[in-house]
Amino acid sequence: MKTPSLLIIFLTVFIDLIGFGIVLPLLPVYSENFGASGFTVGVIMASFSAMQFLFAPLWGRWSDKVGRRPVLLISNAGSAISYALFAVASGLKGDMGLWMLLASRIFAGICGANISVAQAYIADITPPADRSRRMGLIGMAFGLGFILGPALGGLSLAGFDVLGIKFNGFGLTGPGWVAAALCAGNFLLTLAILPESRKPDGEPAPQRPRFEQWSHTLTRPQVGLLVWLFFLATFAFTCFETTLGLLVSDTFKLDIHKPDDAKKIGYLFAYCGLIGAFVQGGAIGRAVKKLGEPKLIAISLLFTAASLAPLPFVRSWGALLAVLALLAIGSSLARPPIFGLISILTPANEQGATIGVAQSFGSLARIAGPIFAGSLFHFHPSWPYLVCAGVSLLAGLLAWQKLKSAAHAG
Repeated sequence: MKTPSLLIIFLTVFIDLIGFGIVLPLLPVYSENFGASGFTVGVIMASFSAMQFLFAPLWGRWSDKVGRRPVLLISNAGSAISYALFAVASGLKGDMGLWMLLASRIFAGICGANISVAQAYIADITPPADRSRRMGLIGMAFGLGFILGPALGGLSLAGFDVLGIKFNGFGLTGPGWVAAALCAGNFLLTLAILPESRKPDGEPAPQRPRFEQWSHTLTRPQVGLLVWLFFLATFAFTCFETTLGLLVSDTFKLDIHKPDDAKKIGYLFAYCGLIGAFVQGGAIGRAVKKLGEPKLIAISLLFTAASLAPLPFVRSWGALLAVLALLAIGSSLARPPIFGLISILTPANEQGATIGVAQSFGSLARIAGPIFAGSLFHFHPSWPYLVCAGVSLLAGLLAWQKLKSAAHAG
């Protein structure tokens, strides 16, 4: 049962992120076509993470009660509908198209909050000693989906001509329909293959109201600390994601409106994503075995600090690639052991709810981080990097000091 189950869970997150990646680069273009203001574009782009912030604990808590499989099926079907709605909106004009576009992203964010259920599924079928390694598969799927999504979106929109094979693309509605088809295929695969992982025997899952669940999770000393560490790690990384294009353009005198220069920035993100996928897909297991989760979390945050601080001051492509490699390694080493340790410290009947709270705080960081970094960057390009390096350094030192006994607690 375990191998097919892991494959389906991997594909669930992978396809979710491909769908997200397909439409994300097109949102500003579509919104401008509808006459949207910069603020409205920001609201549309932030709506996805905002819904994940609200609904990740809800999906997780519900999966503790009714099982993982039905929740994954419902969310996969909902994702397919949300991207179909996005495709229809892409072919409209004016306010109607704009409001439908916003509705599609809100619905996609609600359904895309199922990553907490996917992680809870892995916790159900994996012994504690292997959980961090298996959680790395989620991060690998996340990274690969985000890399391939924008490329697939561009091809489905504009087509390609390679070695005499020509495809004209589907136009503006194409990316949405491609994403919807992928999610529908994943729904059918889940329906046909994925068994239930949540055992019906044992103590029933406690059903706490949303804010009471957050309070319960955050007031458990080790688990609460891990949730905040995940928030800080995500916050620092989203600051980098938001401003790297601007920073590289300023440093190397690129024009992001020129296709060749824009591609260079895209290649940098793909480079970071591939390194991250490699680390989370294989190296993370050996690292956890050698160091243990607490030390690895601390080291990952210290690596992140050591790479963010010099990033605004590099002046050669070689140095930039070296620093970005360290950043990709550091950020990739954080997520799997954090969620592995959260899972180890959490009772079996609360896995979904607790992981949902952690994912909710990650979504909050993805909302706050870009706003913070974008605002600070305009005062001085180095400020968001130096501030986030300081945050990562303090978080790493805190993890080193406070998590020593975490693997044996709870």
